[in-house]
Amino acid sequence: MPAHNSRTTQQVRRDIETEREQLAAAVEDLRGGLAEVADIGGKLRSKLPLVAAGALGAGFFLAGGIGATMRLFARRGREGKTKAKVGPFSLVDRD
Repeated sequence: MPAHNSRTTQQVRRDIETEREQLAAAVEDLRGGLAEVADIGGKLRSKLPLVAAGALGAGFFLAGGIGATMRLFARRGREGKTKAKVGPFSLVDRD
């Protein structure tokens, strides 16, 4: 059985308009909050030295880091004396 509503059409329209205004205000609040949260550039700008140091460390680690550096120094210590060098090529005396 359908229930009969005692509200008039004017009351219903007024309620709908009130709800519409409340929804519009809520959407504006959400848009403002979303713009503030999505401002990654502003957050990074305040911590730029820390972010740059972290990026440098991560790049060094991903490129091989300390292991590659130590292999470079260790290899140079074992190579012997260079007799001649032309461009990237060298003749080494390994006693």
